[in-house]
Amino acid sequence: MMKYTLQILFFLTLLTDTQAQQKNPLENKIVITNHDQQTKAYSDGNGELQVNVSPKDLLKFKAAGMVRYSDFGAKGDGRTDDIDAIAATHTFANQNGLLVKADAGATYYIGGKERTAIIQTNTDFGTANFIIDDTDVKNRNAPVFTISSSLQSFKLKTITSLKKNQTKIDVPLPGPCLITATDTNVKQYIRFGLNQNNGSSKTDIFLVDKNGKVDMKAPIIWDFDQITDITALPIDEKELKITGGSFTTIANKEESKYNYYNRNIAIRRSNVLIVELKHYIKEEGEHGAPYGGFINIGECAYVTVKNTLLTGHLAYNTIGSAGKPVTMGTYDLSVNRAVNISFINCSQTNNIDDSKYWGILGSNFCKNLLYDGCILSRFDAHQGVANATIRNSTLGHMGINAIGSGTLTIENSTVRARSFVNLRSDYGSTWQGELLIRNCVFIPAAGKPISASIISGANSGQHNFGYTCYMPERIIIENFKIDDSKYPENYKGAAIFANFNPEMKDSIYQEKFPYVKTKEVILKNIITTSKKPLRISDNLFMFRDVAIKTH
Repeated sequence: MMKYTLQILFFLTLLTDTQAQQKNPLENKIVITNHDQQTKAYSDGNGELQVNVSPKDLLKFKAAGMVRYSDFGAKGDGRTDDIDAIAATHTFANQNGLLVKADAGATYYIGGKERTAIIQTNTDFGTANFIIDDTDVKNRNAPVFTISSSLQSFKLKTITSLKKNQTKIDVPLPGPCLITATDTNVKQYIRFGLNQNNGSSKTDIFLVDKNGKVDMKAPIIWDFDQITDITALPIDEKELKITGGSFTTIANKEESKYNYYNRNIAIRRSNVLIVELKHYIKEEGEHGAPYGGFINIGECAYVTVKNTLLTGHLAYNTIGSAGKPVTMGTYDLSVNRAVNISFINCSQTNNIDDSKYWGILGSNFCKNLLYDGCILSRFDAHQGVANATIRNSTLGHMGINAIGSGTLTIENSTVRARSFVNLRSDYGSTWQGELLIRNCVFIPAAGKPISASIISGANSGQHNFGYTCYMPERIIIENFKIDDSKYPENYKGAAIFANFNPEMKDSIYQEKFPYVKTKEVILKNIITTSKKPLRISDNLFMFRDVAIKTH
């Protein structure tokens, strides 16, 4: 009788935990039951995941403080689809606060079933291999893993406006939060060019403490006269650590259109560390849909990806929104609506100078992005970054691309692209703030003979991007070497600025949306291998008022 009573109590506890867990829609198809039968996971006739845990195993798992995928029936033989067992393992671990460990040396095959494993506890993928087969996928938008918080976001209905650089919001909070504000009545980042669009709703993200004090290292950057949505996401105070694992994506074979695949590790929790993960790609063919980032970071803060090996995706062409051929962006790293994100000692499997492969990072609406000790093909901020730092790194054929505000700092790094910094022309080549370049090397186009510019971009002054466009107000370049030993005929020497607007030849040219130019450039110890002096630009008129100071 006592055993029967214990079983009933255990079942009720699991049922209560499951009901609480089902607040997260990603897990609402997982039900845990309890019988004396073998611990296992299986799909029922409706495709819902059923998980059975025996009382004996429950005690064993809790005593060990951990569970393995094999405990829930994963074969790890590289042929059997193990996603149900993997998802079940994490669900049980989440409800009991247990570490998850992959079985050493196992190879887990993950097919195209729509099933996401939710990670809320420390996970050690170790020496295990994961094969993610994208050749027949039921839902290309369903992540394979989602690292999520058990804390729930909530609306801040009393906040109706915000001001740039506002230091505090007056609202009670349970603790530190990431705030996301949106005004759907105002459009910004109205894209220009072959991928033109009508823009995105005004968006800002920022951090506050429990008293509503704004972290001014990631300040509010826009004025909001009205707010259509404002959400607070509590920040987890304890770090969640994900370690190891070798993941191989078998690439999709879809038509080359903008149908992004997100079969990935989605990070939707703050305070996460990913260490020593590896991602490979195989069987890329003559066509395929693009990818939205194998490590996909969004709506969170304080995430570090360290000592991780990634792979650039083969780039395919399609017809863009302007009706002309374009190369589709496809990523292994993606960061959106996130603050304080660091990539440390990360590299990629393919040649960073090989233009067949698209640049590895894409980001939007971020603050405080960091590359440190990385060897990657690209750094990129599409729809704005507030403050970015690149140090001790080497950037390949797509280089450093950014628009945004604050300070863009590049130190002790080498860039092998056509320009050292490219201010993205499709978003107005805007950077409202400063550009600092120290102790760096620029190898234009990885040594190909081109006429190089340190800073490239374009803005005709005729397109409304939804904001005033700025060049960096002040640019400081110190201890900078340009390896332009290979150069074309009639080479005049490297320029500080590319020709941002060839039509602006004299004062007759009028800008409908004036582009605010740089005020001063400070140069110290600039060396060119060609021995040719550094020039201002091919367009001397456009940059006629820039003060060049040499120390």
